[in-house]
Amino acid sequence: MNAIKQFIVTVAFIGMLVLVVVLNRSDRASENNLGADESLKRYGFHLAESSKQCGINFQHESPVLDPKFNHIMPVVAAMGAGVSIVDFDGDDLLDLYVVNSKEGKSNHLYRNRGDGTFEDVAGAMGVADLNRAGTGACMGAIWADMDNDGYPDLFVYKWGKPELFRNKQGKGFERVTDRAGLPRWVNANSACWLDYDRDGLPDLFIAGYWPENVDLWNLETTKVMPESFEYAKNGGRKYLLRNRGGGTFEDVTEKVGIKSTRWTLGVVAADLCGTGYPDLVLANDYGVSEFFANKGGERFEEVGEETGIGLSPKSGMNASLGDVLNKGQLAVYISNITEAGNLVQGNNLWVPAGKTPNGRPRYLNQAGSLNVELGGWSWGAKFGDLNNDGRLDLYLTNGYISSAKGKSYWYDYGKIAGGLKGLIREAQYWPPIGDQSLSGYQQKCLWINRGGSFTDVGTAVGVTDTFDGRAVALGDLFNRGVVDVAVANQSGPLLLYKNTVAPGRDWVQFALTGGARPGREKGWSNRSAIGAQVRLSWRQGTGPLQEQLQVITAGDGYASQNMFRLHFGLGTDAKIEKADIIWPSGRTQTIHSPKSGITHRVEESGP
Repeated sequence: MNAIKQFIVTVAFIGMLVLVVVLNRSDRASENNLGADESLKRYGFHLAESSKQCGINFQHESPVLDPKFNHIMPVVAAMGAGVSIVDFDGDDLLDLYVVNSKEGKSNHLYRNRGDGTFEDVAGAMGVADLNRAGTGACMGAIWADMDNDGYPDLFVYKWGKPELFRNKQGKGFERVTDRAGLPRWVNANSACWLDYDRDGLPDLFIAGYWPENVDLWNLETTKVMPESFEYAKNGGRKYLLRNRGGGTFEDVTEKVGIKSTRWTLGVVAADLCGTGYPDLVLANDYGVSEFFANKGGERFEEVGEETGIGLSPKSGMNASLGDVLNKGQLAVYISNITEAGNLVQGNNLWVPAGKTPNGRPRYLNQAGSLNVELGGWSWGAKFGDLNNDGRLDLYLTNGYISSAKGKSYWYDYGKIAGGLKGLIREAQYWPPIGDQSLSGYQQKCLWINRGGSFTDVGTAVGVTDTFDGRAVALGDLFNRGVVDVAVANQSGPLLLYKNTVAPGRDWVQFALTGGARPGREKGWSNRSAIGAQVRLSWRQGTGPLQEQLQVITAGDGYASQNMFRLHFGLGTDAKIEKADIIWPSGRTQTIHSPKSGITHRVEESGP
């Protein structure tokens, strides 16, 4: 019976692989870079790649794994480019941390000088040399003020030994890994901070990709690949580490009921069920996505099928949130694979559409109807109002392996994808890739929100690179009231797209600080305000009342983290009526008629 089921799955997958599809590019506004003036006139913004001018000179290098992988090394080692945006030293200037993955290669911490340039201070701060022999390869990094002392601390997840660093008031970092209670070895591609039990201390969720008992540099067996391209459950376990205070954590994963061993690439945490507690959405490669509903900070229940998010097995690589329809509801974007003539999974935009009988959100996939479905071999994707018109846009990076042009590994890839379980799991049975490409040299997507549909204007507004993109992070890097874009590329440079927005478009930002302090956490929100929501209501001129909901996350998308500040574009002639803040503690605050064009710094208050 199992063989019959596998045969059916195989036939279905092969059917998808040989499906010849001509992608409809009518949603792409222009295939040519319009230049700054025309881009500003037509779309209200322009992006200029400015890394070199800003002093950023980073080149990612992929890990070199066990020689038994040599014939498919580009396939299995094509991960590790991650980037996060944070103000690590408290000077109100956003900095960048980017990870490398090859043994001996350094991570970079780019400190913002405040004059439009950055300097790498990773070595001086003690967070550069993390790709040491025998410790694995860095995959990404996330930040949170784990001890509520006012400075964000750094967690680096790896294919290997995870690392934790305490921020010493912006003057350096202390490695506290060995006494923190972290797992010894996790082959993770994603992680996030969240206060799952609302005790005022940020907790840590780590999502394994490869099984944790696999040392990718010293294989005991080559039967380590996914057991299926659609229903694989032989990946890495997940870890929920409860913050006990004092810089230590305890593993409560089994206690709270999280038992997933799928191949997770993206994770995001937010209160999606409206209970006041953060839920978890996992984007899984080789299978269905998962939705873990938080039950009062004591248990999690997997409700992917109930909510709709876990119904269709694909190749999930990204999990990000956005109120794309300005209805005060967070949609979930999960990226997958599309390759014309070979495989069309399509990306998913899960938009809330009512409630399930259990009171949880029911989602419908509206990626197709809203024109954000086809993005190539998609990786990181983030929502942000890039043209400050009051609607969230979507930046997506893509591309898997860019090697020899005109040579494609897709035929060989299809043969292994359609194989039986024993064939797929055995790395030695995978055909050699040589110098072939696999969905390489792809044009990135930047969909602007038209208020009911999206249009891809990426090339037109200046996004012209075709690197193998992985992570996307958004932040106002120069304190100008606009969203800039940082992109980490596999075996490629860190790109910084500096944004210019047309004059007359209003904006407002909120920098929130939770009320928890060392020794005073109970009843207060974590100091980083992770999980806090801001619901903004405003009008443009005499137009109708508009509303948008945003949430502070600490790790989402793929291997990335946005700035903690929340940025709202407002359009023209804007008048803000109010901003409702829902703190993780359950407290609420309302700011009436907040001024636009500034950043409001709000500290949690209350009895």
